Amino acid sequence: MNLRSANVTQGVERAPNRSLFYAMGYTKEELDRPLIGVVSAHSEIVPGHFHLDKITEAVKAGVRMAGGTPIMVPSIGVCDGIAMGHIGMKYSLASRELIADSVETMAMAHQFDGLVLVPNCDKIVPGMVMAAVRMNIPAVVCSGGPMMAGLYDGEEVSLSKLFEAVGARKANLIDDAKLHECETGACPGCGSCAGMYTANSMNCLCESMGIALPGNGSVPAVHSGRMQLAKHAGMAIMELVKRDIKARDIINEKSIRNALACDMALGCSSNSVLHLLAIANEAGVELNLELFNEMSEKVPNLCHLAPAGPTHMQDLFLAGGVAAVQSELVKGGHLDTSVITATGKTLAENIEGAYVKNYNAIRPIDNPYSATGGIQILWGNIAPDGCVVKRSAVAPEMLKHSGPARVFNSEDEAIQAIYNGKIVDGDVVVIRYEGPKGGPGMREMLNPTSALAGMKLDKTVALITDGRFSGASRGASIGHVAPEAASGGPIGLIEEGDIITINIPDAQINVEVSDEVLAARKAAYVQPEPNIKTGWLARYARLVSGANKGAVME
Repeated sequence: MNLRSANVTQGVERAPNRSLFYAMGYTKEELDRPLIGVVSAHSEIVPGHFHLDKITEAVKAGVRMAGGTPIMVPSIGVCDGIAMGHIGMKYSLASRELIADSVETMAMAHQFDGLVLVPNCDKIVPGMVMAAVRMNIPAVVCSGGPMMAGLYDGEEVSLSKLFEAVGARKANLIDDAKLHECETGACPGCGSCAGMYTANSMNCLCESMGIALPGNGSVPAVHSGRMQLAKHAGMAIMELVKRDIKARDIINEKSIRNALACDMALGCSSNSVLHLLAIANEAGVELNLELFNEMSEKVPNLCHLAPAGPTHMQDLFLAGGVAAVQSELVKGGHLDTSVITATGKTLAENIEGAYVKNYNAIRPIDNPYSATGGIQILWGNIAPDGCVVKRSAVAPEMLKHSGPARVFNSEDEAIQAIYNGKIVDGDVVVIRYEGPKGGPGMREMLNPTSALAGMKLDKTVALITDGRFSGASRGASIGHVAPEAASGGPIGLIEEGDIITINIPDAQINVEVSDEVLAARKAAYVQPEPNIKTGWLARYARLVSGANKGAVME
């Protein structure tokens, strides 16, 4: 093996480097083995990361068993739920770029031979993967696993139900005691929140792309299988280093198309669009929004996990996990099973013998929830460069909708109007200046969508934003409108009362105003001052691309 770590461990010239390893207690025998960076996002502020110290130790054990030297290095991570609804959410998506840059920095500065990436939550997973494909070194993702569902009113629930309970309380549909019952019962322990939200979406898609081992997406955080998976991930990285199988050997055009197919079948978060675009960009793979719709037209939706339905990640696990979904997709000819994966084997070898164990959690390919996939891209005079909706979480009666625009220039303005009962049946809530540049940081807005759902308005009111929605959002929540208002996009020209027409099946979204009127509004338009003028978010706002390009740094 030609080891990168030889640059810091071998030869007369590297005696000073070795002395610093010896200062930490490493031995010559350890330095003569491949050095494996174990990038751990463990912290005491994120429920999905709270237990990652245990996962990290299991990974390190696997590396040692396979003859390597594991070296833990840390990663930051934002808890989207705790950051939700205030200025903290401006930092969440932006942190993805910090994570990618910091993983690259640690790996290149210390010349690791391979990486085991130990994330769990929303931006940490794609940030780490972006770094791996950017550097193109051997890498395996081993996430921390999903949280178990909680219990409220005798039903299995997850975090989205609690946000909706806030809306129900504001509308006096429940009292303080019921809210407290939901508050204490929705999140019973560690792990990524139990629905098919963004974190679990990305962990499933890492498995779908092959950069994570089978089971990564669905084995619960508290299951013994999660610790076993971590040990196997440590062993797997040693095989990849030995065989010189790099990140881009695994993540390429074919495997990204496989991930898109799984995205549609699983009903993943709309945020998966942002992250797959960003990962593809780092991998040098051309990916555009048109391909998402192409896949959505071909690949049926097989799962309705929360928030789209009553099932949770533990149900997906017991039904056979991502591999079972893949086994159904193979029947429809939707996957390329020849691709190499982090196991060192092909996808075909990985899923041999996999099958659906519970058709209530995973529908068969010939009896899907819908013939079309879970994600839909819309275009029109509001979104010339596209926007995104999680179609599988939209009620049938809202697939087509027309109503008056209720216009707000921030999430804060919109949520106050919703809480104060100023939004009524038929309205289309427009929230702008929340995009990558305008926010900045493209805040994830679970509060407005959940408030409407809790107030029983999710089947009569639509939301449109140049920001984004949580994977826990449901209803006609249309985000990622591009170009964003802060970049001069036409969403900034919509006025109160304009009629907006949404046609999700036909991929259309338009404001019923003539081109001449829009041109006149644009001529009179005055760009507002930036929301943030200092700190690194101001720098991010200057450099970030549009949502249609994955909100990557340019």
